[in-house]
Amino acid sequence: MRALLSVYDKAGVTDLAKGLAGLGWELVSSGGTAKAIADAGVPVTDLAEFTGYPAMLGHRVVTLHPLVHGAILADPDDPTHQADIEQYGIKPFDLVVANLYPFGSDPSAFAHGGGRGEDVIDIGGPAMTRAAAKNHARVGIVVDPADYGRVLDEVTANGNLSPATRRGLARKAFAHTAAYDAAVVTWFDETDPEPEHQVLPPTLHLALERADVLRYGENPHQTGARYRSIGSRSWWDDVEQHFGLPLSYLNLYDADAAWSMVHDVAGARPGVAIIKHANPSGLSVADTLAEAYQRALECDERSAFGGIVALNQVVDAATGERIVAGPQADLIIAPGYADGVLDALRKRRKNTRVLTAPPPGVEKLQLRQINGGFLIQDAHHFPSTRADWRVVTARQPTEDEWRDAELAFRVCGWVKSNAIVLVKDGTTWGIGAGQQNRVQSGQIAAEKAAGRAKGGAGASDAFYPFPDGVEAAADAGVAVVIQPGGAQGDGAVIARADELGLAMIFTGERHFLH
Repeated sequence: MRALLSVYDKAGVTDLAKGLAGLGWELVSSGGTAKAIADAGVPVTDLAEFTGYPAMLGHRVVTLHPLVHGAILADPDDPTHQADIEQYGIKPFDLVVANLYPFGSDPSAFAHGGGRGEDVIDIGGPAMTRAAAKNHARVGIVVDPADYGRVLDEVTANGNLSPATRRGLARKAFAHTAAYDAAVVTWFDETDPEPEHQVLPPTLHLALERADVLRYGENPHQTGARYRSIGSRSWWDDVEQHFGLPLSYLNLYDADAAWSMVHDVAGARPGVAIIKHANPSGLSVADTLAEAYQRALECDERSAFGGIVALNQVVDAATGERIVAGPQADLIIAPGYADGVLDALRKRRKNTRVLTAPPPGVEKLQLRQINGGFLIQDAHHFPSTRADWRVVTARQPTEDEWRDAELAFRVCGWVKSNAIVLVKDGTTWGIGAGQQNRVQSGQIAAEKAAGRAKGGAGASDAFYPFPDGVEAAADAGVAVVIQPGGAQGDGAVIARADELGLAMIFTGERHFLH
């Protein structure tokens, strides 16, 4: 039995080599791998001796040789292969152990080449890996050091790897090289000097690995899992679940929305967002976290039952007491918990999923699947600021009204369309979401606010086509309306706002969310 070992990551390779040599296997290796094996006192044949050619072209050509690939791809049961084996002196391999150059790492620290990104693009490694995976009917291919132990155990027990094991290892090997190629394509996109290619490249290559198996999918009869880009981590990978039921698909979907929203909207101030079905039922920014929680809850306490509670600061004892006294939450997510808070929550809310999480990340692109393809766009963001907006009415907003308007506009961008948000003193007292017409969203927001937004701000995620939307905002008692503007009927809408004594701000920025 013969094995070829050629790895960049040498973790565990000497132990594997010792185990194979102890079973009587002949080992062939190259470069640093051969040196590590020899230094461990294990007999090994250097690849240069095996092929008759040394590494050349600054280590770009090492394993690219007919005797190497012939030994990997040979099928001794095929008469034509057998003839070539005899004619050219090919010595078939039964096992190939390989992993690739660390593409994406600092090229200046790479041992081979001139410190350029392309120097870290592996050629021989993927070719050798793919060849062995193609010939998995008789050759085992190991690309993950985590598999060394089970491979050695099976070889020790049975003398070789089973067809099922070889097939599984081959699939893993092709996934490995596919992810590698995807990373190289992404590097080309990220370093492309042509601006039009930087946001939406002509092709996208996703290589995902399953990170978590979820309790179920969107509904209990569906299966679900969380995947991540191979070789990367997101903030979700550093989440700690302290107790509660296992996470489901919607737990992650809603928690992701809540966590991103509370960090975006509240900033450094204490903030709490309570989410139900990806829409906020309440959000508040206040002087203390306990006050922010209480006000977010009071926005719509009925909808808060079974919702997601996201808090952007460590949950102190006072806030913990209010959460315990409040309605049952499906999930609580925060950057941490003061002493005693987790025990109090566990005592009263043992089924609630309680998470500690780092700050959320920001995606460059958003992908959404449709039948037969995907929709791709750059990620949701707020490009304009107060300096870009203009007041279009005779009355100017007061500074307090400006603050409420800014918050209302920001929250509105996180609410499913059509969206109307009513804010007063840092709290979203009324939220109308996901309706087929804007007037009805306004009516729902006003009903929920129940007069609590009087003197505050009303925001719309898109322009008001007719004055009736502004009239509904005035009926809710707000003093300022903020909207994108840009409708053919803007003149009539502005005139009606003036008649009602409202201030109105145009942002020039629509925020539909679906």
